Amino acid sequence: MSIRHLREDIACVFERDPAARNTFEVLTTYPGLHAVMHYRLAHWLWLKGFKWLARWLSTISRWFTGIEIHPGATIGRRFFIDHGMGVVIGETAEIGDDCTLYHGVTLGGTTWNKGKRHPTLKNGVVVGAGAKVLGPIEVGDNARIGSNAVVTKEVPEGATVVGIPGRIVRKASTAEDEQRRRMAEKIGFDAYGIADEMPDPIARSIHNLMDHMNAVDRKIDTMCKALHALGDTTCSEALPQLEAETFLSLNEGARATAAEPDDNDGAEPPCQPCGKS
Repeated sequence: MSIRHLREDIACVFERDPAARNTFEVLTTYPGLHAVMHYRLAHWLWLKGFKWLARWLSTISRWFTGIEIHPGATIGRRFFIDHGMGVVIGETAEIGDDCTLYHGVTLGGTTWNKGKRHPTLKNGVVVGAGAKVLGPIEVGDNARIGSNAVVTKEVPEGATVVGIPGRIVRKASTAEDEQRRRMAEKIGFDAYGIADEMPDPIARSIHNLMDHMNAVDRKIDTMCKALHALGDTTCSEALPQLEAETFLSLNEGARATAAEPDDNDGAEPPCQPCGKS
């Protein structure tokens, strides 16, 4: 485990958990981070042929963290386990970059035969509390699996799956959704936390605002290019940076809606409906 990977793992905690206050607290009190640190060492031992020692270390980690990660699993960068208790990741599981698991998640197998028997999560996947993803299936990039869902079939890229058995309630994002996502990242919160299916006037208002902001951005870009061609350089000045603390409540509400609606930590954001002027 390199220092760079450790820094990335710590940074992703601050990005995805508003409760994180400082690096010392994260390093000393976050079992999800401890489990990932232990896994990276155990995985290195596993690859070097020290199989028993790797399994022993993963067992010790399970005693201390309540999280079981087989050292043979393959896990990418910036992997975050929130809360963590009861998470089980099997030997042939593969997890991409920027994935998030909540407590009680199982990435399990459905056969006793050797070979690939655990799921593959592509980049950016979020799996909600208590969900079970079973068998050698693939979950596409940026897919969401709702709390307590049981998934045994392939999940396409960008889809949202809920229920037992898991069913798709939101398909891959359209070009309009992708524009909203980029705008949400720009201003500091995750618009994907509010699904289009929700009969919520606040959600509709936010989507309308995102579309309006995209249109304004395009017009401003066009005007800046025209001014630049005339020799004006004022548009090259950077815009003021938005403070992440401003959007903490939105981040918290979005995470609870998207991944674990039953978690007490994920209260809905205290915002008011936006009206048109």
